[in-house]
Parts: sequence; structure tokens; C-alpha cells
Amino acid sequence: MNLNKYIDHTVLKADTTKETVQKIIDEAIEYDFMSVCLNPTWVAYAAEKLANTDVKVCTVIGFPLGANTSVVKAFEASEAIKNGADEVDMVINIGAAKAGDWDLVTSDIAAVVAAAKGVTTKVIIETALLTDDEKVNACQAAVKAGADFVKTSTGFSTAGATATDIALMRQTVGPDMGVKASGGVRSIADAEVMIAAGATRLGTSNGVDIMKGNIADVGGY
Repeated sequence: MNLNKYIDHTVLKADTTKETVQKIIDEAIEYDFMSVCLNPTWVAYAAEKLANTDVKVCTVIGFPLGANTSVVKAFEASEAIKNGADEVDMVINIGAAKAGDWDLVTSDIAAVVAAAKGVTTKVIIETALLTDDEKVNACQAAVKAGADFVKTSTGFSTAGATATDIALMRQTVGPDMGVKASGGVRSIADAEVMIAAGATRLGTSNGVDIMKGNIADVGGY
């Protein structure tokens, strides 16, 4: 297993500096991670620094609350791609999901998928805030809207990924769609459990610790 190629090496905290971003980029190159996942303000910088590597640039849309309008999310995705993003991870309209407005949830996702024009689109459903039925409906909305992945968490809510949620998401979307576990993946053991449950991508700020066989301190993404 090439564990490094499961990892989106992530830094999304509000106080992230250019120095920290550069460190993440350097680590991603050293360990040949699948991508770096950064806030949109860093996309152009990361794209320039990673231009001659196979490390992708991933960014987040409508992050972390998912409460922007669909037009804003679509524009944000389009702008990020113009700046060099290879992948976009969007947050669903969580309030609409809780209200059972699945048409709005689906159209919101579809707006970003359309703006992405074939660029890999991951849909963050924020599992910690949803019931199991809502998780299933959110995953079905992502499938219907044409997204490429479903993803558990922003890492900024009440909890992160669980193997149980990954298994439920995998069961719902079938064998071909991507499933990303994010939030709380801090060790090789965590990574292996998520992959065994059906994850094809791991969002974590602890990629280096995982590759070294260490267990990261609690509190990382």
C-alpha cells in the first residue's frame, strides 16, 4: 500500500502563515503526498511551488460552515481552479440537510460541480452534525449532483471521521466513487482502519507523523 498517495496533507487553520504553507508544501514533496489541502488564498502560491511535481493542489469551498449561497460557492470554485487548484472540497448546505431540503442540497453541490468543469470535486457532508439517515441522503445528493468524492468532515466541527461513517458512506455511494476520511486521522493505525472501512483518501495535518509511524498529538486536523 502506498499510504502516502492516500493523503491530502492539510493546513486550514485561520492563523496559517506563508512559512507554514511552505513547510506543508516541502513535506508534501518529500513524502510525495497526493495533495496539499489549503485555504483558497494559498492556491496560487502552492500551484507555483508544486508545478514540477505530481503533488496536487486541493482547496476548500464554502468552508467551514457551508452556509454561503450556491452562486458564491460556484464562483469560489471557479476562481480557485483559475488560480491552479486541481481539486476542490466543498461543504454542503448543512442547514438545508437538517431541514430535509434535499433538492437545495443537491442543487448547491451541482453548482460547484458545474463550475469545476471536470476538476475533482469532493463533497464535505459534516457527518458529526447529521443522523445516519441524513448522511445517506447527503451522499445520495452528491452522487446525483455528479461529484467525485464524499468526505466526512471539515475538521472544525464537533468531531471528525469514524470508521462506521466511512463504511456507511461507502455502502451508500457504491464501489466507484471516492470516499475521504478527514478529522482525527493521527496514526498509521487510524489510516489503516479508515482505508479498510472504504476510504480512498485521507485528509490530515498529520501526514508526516503517519509516514514516520508516530502518533500525532490530539488537536490536529
